[in-house]
Amino acid sequence: MKKNNRTLKIIVYTLLIAYSLVTLAPFVWSVLTSFKTTAEIAGGGTFFPEIWSTDGYRTILDSQYPTWVMNSLFVALITTIFNIFFNTMAGYALARINFKGRQLLFSFLLILIMVPSQVTMIPLYIVISDLGLVDSQWSIIFTTMINIGYIFMMRQFFINFPRDVEEAAEMDGLTRFGTFLRIVLPNAKAAVATQGVFVFMGVWNEFMKPLLFISSPDKYMLTQGLNALSKTFKNSTQWDVIMAGSLLSIIPIFILYIVLNKYFITENDQTAGVK
Repeated sequence: MKKNNRTLKIIVYTLLIAYSLVTLAPFVWSVLTSFKTTAEIAGGGTFFPEIWSTDGYRTILDSQYPTWVMNSLFVALITTIFNIFFNTMAGYALARINFKGRQLLFSFLLILIMVPSQVTMIPLYIVISDLGLVDSQWSIIFTTMINIGYIFMMRQFFINFPRDVEEAAEMDGLTRFGTFLRIVLPNAKAAVATQGVFVFMGVWNEFMKPLLFISSPDKYMLTQGLNALSKTFKNSTQWDVIMAGSLLSIIPIFILYIVLNKYFITENDQTAGVK
């Protein structure tokens, strides 16, 4: 029996290692390609660079790339803050506050989740145009500052949050809003951090909305800028430049994950408040 278990473990670990290598291969290829010369990439070459070159990084940093990074950081940070604020409050209201039509509103929100975003692109553009926000970064923020999926996630969290903690806070004289800010929200760090990471990543990687709303190169989001940069090479795409820009673009995501890692992977202990 022990021998069979050992054999099974070897098979499972072998498959997991093989899958990990397959998953990591494109990323490793991207890193190595960013250090190759354009001529070497065009000629096929080997998996590893024959001549290690940083021309791709120099080219990308000499372009408007830093401006695009700052644009994306601004939009992603502001949008994440708005999402955390609105989604969390909406989720708490749907979970805890009894008001007329609450269940109907929640059902309507669930229906809206199933509507593809492409269906609303043209109506969104009309609204943004009427507001005079076309070719403005606020057009992205305005149309992305609330996410129904994360409202649902926060609602589920608050439904499972112990009511005893809130009742005790109210007996101590805290208002509903005070209880939310001082008691509930600090105990929702794991859920809020998870929401923040995914919202930031979603906005950082957004491509369709910037392409639709923004036309000035100095206002481009990063994804839009990289796409425009790849089209400036007439003869062939300089993959070393594109790979360098793509790799640099994931640094903010890594930093965010490192900062929120302890909340992101920690088990969400909702009974901590009553210990």
